[in-house]
Amino acid sequence: MSSNKKNHYLVIKFFIIFFSLIFPLKALEIKIVDGDTIHINKDKIRFSGIDAPELNQTCLLNNNVVNCGKISKELLIKKIANNIPNCIKEGIDQYNRILAECFVNNKSLSSYLVRNGYAFAYRKYSKKFIEDEEYAQKNNLGMWAMKFDFPWDFRKKN
Repeated sequence: MSSNKKNHYLVIKFFIIFFSLIFPLKALEIKIVDGDTIHINKDKIRFSGIDAPELNQTCLLNNNVVNCGKISKELLIKKIANNIPNCIKEGIDQYNRILAECFVNNKSLSSYLVRNGYAFAYRKYSKKFIEDEEYAQKNNLGMWAMKFDFPWDFRKKN
């Protein structure tokens, strides 16, 4: 490499280091709240078209109490892993959360949760995930293998 190219390279490297120290890139922080709500930095995102069990919601599996709300959240944590979801905003809800469908590796997190039986198609607001729910129900997946209350019924009771 000629000395002129080396000098040019060193100048560019200096500016990259200098500007990264002065203007550090803000890291994306992700928090999984429950099976249908995440926070990315300060944005509160509620998955549109689905309803997952509440964190304190339990179900009965072979007469044993299981925390299906916690299982739903853990399933979402595993699916997201170290990825930052790509979310497509669809609106704002009454609690000022962003309504969105979010994806990891181009796969819908909502579809994944519903198809595995740890969230439900929220027919009141969308028809998008009904086929996924029918698949989970037909195959007794997730909560469909348990005695449960739909999340909207659980909230009314509690």
